[in-house]
Amino acid sequence: MQKRQILSTRLRPAAQTAPAPGQAPIFDACHVGVVLRAVLLVQLVLAVAAMFGVPTFLDWLMRLALLTGGALPATLAWLLLACAAKRVLARLAEPLQYAAGMALGALAGLAACALLAPALAPSDAPWLASAASGALIAALLVARLALRARARLPAATTARLTELQARIRPHFLFNTLNSAIALVRDEPARAEALLEDLSDLFRQALVEQGEAVTLDEEVELARKYLAIEQVRFGERMRVQWQLDERAGGARVPPLLLQPLVENAVKHGVEPDLRGTAKLRIATTVRAGRVQLDITNTLPAREGGAAAPAGHGIAQANVRERLRLLHDVESDFRAGPHKGLYHVRISLPLPA
Repeated sequence: MQKRQILSTRLRPAAQTAPAPGQAPIFDACHVGVVLRAVLLVQLVLAVAAMFGVPTFLDWLMRLALLTGGALPATLAWLLLACAAKRVLARLAEPLQYAAGMALGALAGLAACALLAPALAPSDAPWLASAASGALIAALLVARLALRARARLPAATTARLTELQARIRPHFLFNTLNSAIALVRDEPARAEALLEDLSDLFRQALVEQGEAVTLDEEVELARKYLAIEQVRFGERMRVQWQLDERAGGARVPPLLLQPLVENAVKHGVEPDLRGTAKLRIATTVRAGRVQLDITNTLPAREGGAAAPAGHGIAQANVRERLRLLHDVESDFRAGPHKGLYHVRISLPLPA
């Protein structure tokens, strides 16, 4: 038998560089959702500012278009600098991060004024007002980024506790150990493989993994879980894998796939007494995005009664963690369709 450390809690190398508990980098503007919200905020401020001193709606539109011509490039430049320098700025204390963001905002305001200067009289260029406005808007953006960064920490902690509890549910542990005991005498090699898979599941749950892992790692964890359940259900559960190698590098929150697969087994395989349950996990790359599909059959009920609905805790957990990691670039959909239950996750393809 191979010598393995059953419940190792040593940190993985990637986790050693993760932020310390209770800390999160504020400057993380490298998300489409952050960019869209920042541009929308600036446009709302400009729309209100353009209302002062204009007699007609047409004059307001013309002034707003003029201000946008200077402010929009400056805003995008601020976001680009904040994204490029996020690792450097993350090393600073939080007050200094705010100060750096406001300083960049003041420079962006001056850049916007410089773009508008040719359309204004030299004495009318509002240099000081532009710098102050840029600093104030930047402070609002940094505050929003700080709230988003802090939201990751409790969500990640709650997710880990919830998934850890699900992973070591007594009935799952007892069923696995009973399966191993049944195999020890007749098929010791299968019993060993079963216990090794169980060891890997516990190790994955107990090791601190950081903010994200690859989809390949999540697929491997799901394979181990299904290998354990396959021993229990045998021919009653048929699993089909259709994996696109190009999708394996996509970044996902840790412990994302296994609870969804566990739900499929619990609601699709376990109640099916006819032995016709099917489970399909597929990954594809389409139009520059990664698509993950988990499909399971739904057991027939006597008298056509609907299957009891779950609490949706695992799905809500997954949806929230995807939103925090990828913002508007991710999509999560789940529901029954034509006798099957279908979960679909769409993710950005890593560069």
